[in-house]
Parts: sequence; C-alpha cells; structure tokens
Amino acid sequence: MIVITFVADPAGRAGPADRVVAVERGRVLVVGGGIGGLSTAIALADAGFGVRVVELRENLHSSVYGVGIIQPANALRALDAIGCAEACLAAGYATTAWGRMLDVDGNPVRDMPGARIPGFPPMNGLTRPSLHGILTDRALAAGVSLCYNTTFTELDNGRDGVGVVFDDGTEDVFDLVVGADGVRSQVRRYVLREDLRPVYLGQSAFRVNIPREPEIDRIILQHGPGGIVGFVPIGPELAYLFYNTTWPEGRRLGRDELAGELRRHLAPFGGLTARVRENLADDAEIVFRPEEWLIAPAPWHRGRIVLIGDAVHAITPHLGQGAAQAIEDGVVLADCLRRATDLDEAFTEYTGRRYERCKLIVESSKAIGEFEMDPAAHPRFDHAGLTQHVLQEMALPV
Repeated sequence: MIVITFVADPAGRAGPADRVVAVERGRVLVVGGGIGGLSTAIALADAGFGVRVVELRENLHSSVYGVGIIQPANALRALDAIGCAEACLAAGYATTAWGRMLDVDGNPVRDMPGARIPGFPPMNGLTRPSLHGILTDRALAAGVSLCYNTTFTELDNGRDGVGVVFDDGTEDVFDLVVGADGVRSQVRRYVLREDLRPVYLGQSAFRVNIPREPEIDRIILQHGPGGIVGFVPIGPELAYLFYNTTWPEGRRLGRDELAGELRRHLAPFGGLTARVRENLADDAEIVFRPEEWLIAPAPWHRGRIVLIGDAVHAITPHLGQGAAQAIEDGVVLADCLRRATDLDEAFTEYTGRRYERCKLIVESSKAIGEFEMDPAAHPRFDHAGLTQHVLQEMALPV
C-alpha cells in the first residue's frame, strides 16, 4: 500500500508534506496527541506505517496539562529509541542521582541513588511544553499527520479495517486504531467492558513551577504530618514543587484559593519547603488534580483496536513513571508490529511484554500513596526501598 501523508503544522493547519512517504505496512489512526500518542506515532512511522494522530484539543499547547515531568532512565532509553532523548536532555536538567529524603524540618534522612542504564542519567526533568514540542517536531519530521480539534464519533472494528467516523462527518478506514486518549479514554469501550473506570486513590496533588534552589539537584522529598512535599529540577534555573495530600473526592478549589490552601498545608515544614513557601505568590500558576489508578485486564486489544498508556494503566505520580510507561508502550507496540506477520499475534505479544511491568508500577505507586496518607497504618513500609526496587526493575529490558 502506498500512502501520501499530509502533515499539520503546530497550529493545526493541514498542508502537503514536504516529502512523500512510502508505506508498506498499512495506515494507523492514533487517537490522542499527548505524550503516549505522539511517542507511539513516531515509533510506528519509523516502522513504516502511515500514521494520523487526532487530538481533541485545539492546538499543540492546549494538550499540555501540568508543569514539569520526571524522566527516569528507562524513559530516556525509550525516548532514545524514537530519536528524542538527546533533545530532552538538552532542554532539561539531568541529575547524578535519583533523589533524597528529608524530615519535616529539612534534615537529610536517606539518599536514593536510582537505577543506572548505560548512556543515561538516573533522571532528567524538563517542562511538559518542552517535551511536547520535542515529540511534535519529531512526529512531523517522521511524516506523521497531526490533526487538532478533531476526534471520532464512531469506530467500526471490521475484519479488514476499522471504519472511522470523525466529528466533522468525514469518514475513513484504517488498518488499525490505537487508543492513546488517556484515563477517560473513549476508545476503551470498544476493547474493554463499559464500566471499567479509574479509581480515586484518596489523594490529590498541588504542582507549581518555582526558581530552582541549589539543593534541588535531584528529586527532593520532604515528609510532613499531612502529606509529602517534593521538588524536581526541570532546568538550570527552574524546578517544580508538588504536594500530595489526602483530599475528599470531588472537592474543588477556585484558582484564587489554590495558593492560600497550599501555604496552609506547607506551614508545618521547615528548611527548603519553608523558604519556598514564603516566596509563593498569590497568583502562582498552580495545577491541582486528583490521583487515580487503573490496571486494565488483558487483553488490551480487540480486533484491530489496541490501547496504550493511561487508557489501560493509569499511574499515580509517586514514582514518576506515568509518561515513561506510555512511551515504552509505543516503542514496544511498534516493535511487535514490525516483526509479526499476524496482527493478533503482535497485539498479544505487546500486552504480554507490558502487562506485568505496568502492573508493578501501578501497584507500587498506589502503595506509596496509601503510606503517605496514613503512615501509622504502615509502620514497616520502606518508601525509599520500594522506589529503588522499582527503578531497578525498570532498568531491565522492556
């Protein structure tokens, strides 16, 4: 099959590609233009597929939700496979160790070295817009078609292709569809049972960008009486603060309430947190969101439709592995499709290589969150030890 692809520029305008891409393996629709969707699109395009990405939001920047992002060594390895690791390292802040734990007063308690993968630092931090820009540029260079302000209304999972009706009334047929549309996935219902939903952990998180203090040269975790504060370097002069705390499900805060609420929660802390708290402006751009988890049962495909990322393994942020696992999904899926002669065989191998790895991350992140909410109920819980174990497992081949 020969397909002429058309590339959308970052503003969402469609235009002819600079080059004609010969596609022998078929046409793929990726639903969702976030980190997982773009990574999968790049990996599939590099494998010889013609790829179209549809993103519900209206442009490149509106699909970026959050402040900064943690890239463990295994994320960098996966990004290297799609030609993006070097740009991420250049745009971010690479560390020499994973992290350090402090007590509520700011005194060091324990270091966390992290896992080593040859050629990569234990962790790189960068802003989400930077990562999204890097992935978008690489996708366009690979010949991927990006269509913003677009989604589907119907999928017909047929024997010879997936018929797709888009929200503007147009129709098309693709050889396969990848659901990369996140924790509220609309593609998921075509693969798994209708009532499958993410579970609220009981915690919510505040996040805000701050100037990087000199000691924020790795992830810094400071345990307190009502939650845990974290600091992540995401550039030479920039870091972000996060605060995980027990939170009633459904309770919302107005934008003008966020800074004051965060200061109240940070009041018991000394040291680094106290210094940052005093400089937190009332109009700081704070992101606040609930923490949810999901590990969907296998298989993660039905017919010609397959799911990746948060659509099947929503991960709370306690190990910084949510984006890493979504990127790995895309790399592994493309590898399976490249080598297999049968679509069902490829999808089955993909889930087989991903399921236990993602399950470990989901369950370990959930366990850390439960400990943070009620340390007294888990007196023998080893936060740093579990983190180190998981990071070492993630350093193993995917």
